[in-house]
Amino acid sequence: MKKIGEQTIVFEKNIYIESSGTVVGPKEREGPLGSSFDRAYDDLYCGEQSWELAERRLMKEAIMICLTKGKVQAHDVDLFIAGDLLNQTVTANYVASELHIPFLGVFSACSTMTEAMLVASTFIDGAFAHRVLVATSSHYGAAERQFRFPTTIGVQKGESASWTVTGGAAALLSTTRSPFRIRTATIGRVIDSGVTDPLDMGRAMAPAAFATIRQHLIDCGLSIEAYDVIITGDLGKVGSSELKSLCYDAGMNLSERYDDCGVLIYDTEQQAFAGGSGCACCAVVTYSYFLEKMRERKIKTMLVVATGALFNSTMMKQNQTIPAIAHAIAIEAVT
Repeated sequence: MKKIGEQTIVFEKNIYIESSGTVVGPKEREGPLGSSFDRAYDDLYCGEQSWELAERRLMKEAIMICLTKGKVQAHDVDLFIAGDLLNQTVTANYVASELHIPFLGVFSACSTMTEAMLVASTFIDGAFAHRVLVATSSHYGAAERQFRFPTTIGVQKGESASWTVTGGAAALLSTTRSPFRIRTATIGRVIDSGVTDPLDMGRAMAPAAFATIRQHLIDCGLSIEAYDVIITGDLGKVGSSELKSLCYDAGMNLSERYDDCGVLIYDTEQQAFAGGSGCACCAVVTYSYFLEKMRERKIKTMLVVATGALFNSTMMKQNQTIPAIAHAIAIEAVT
């Protein structure tokens, strides 16, 4: 493992995504990618008594699917790294208490997926672990209750607002050969663009996504054309447009090789405002839809740039700005 440039790590070992698991809620099941996910529920409670317990089930079931697909038992895993949106990463903590695997909780808002993968890959490359399980989750009802307004109030939202994805996702990283290899990772910097509207997260996160993509390309000595697809986590329609403008002004034309998971997961008829968000957004789309396209050799190289708005309800009541971050993971298909 070595650092190149200012923010990027090149992994010297071959680190693979051995298996993955995705579980989603009803709105995600009804969306254009519904058939891609391993399992879907038809109601937000997922058979539980509360939304928070439902989110816990989503993460746990995604993990069980991932382990089953990888033909691996929990005791075969050296380290569990996970995080979510709820206070004190409570979903991940409770799930970890049931797995009995050494645990590291991480938080990077909606970019928690790539942060977990980055940390896991570093442990594996440094020979501190052979097999690491990573997971994340989010839930529409639980997130709305914590960050914005209780859904029962019926507060109207503008078109820049996002819809928190209900889902859980997990991946198993190891040196065991698979069709998906992680080569590099770029650690993002926290960027504060001055946005204060919590219902405009896409615009708040776009500059962070731009900064990470640009730095990744500079550090690696690459051009945009080095990747078949560059995907962001949950910028939505507004944030994606902002990112494209920032890249164009910097001479980086994303053109048709760019997609956003928040845009892809819902269609216009679903009334999801600007698109999906939440820790699960990038994770469920990447671990299902995009890895399948890579398995089918429709994609050979992919840069995953999960984005996170680093705010909470207390800061919003104090009219504070919304800082954001984006971490990037480069994945390539192997035969």
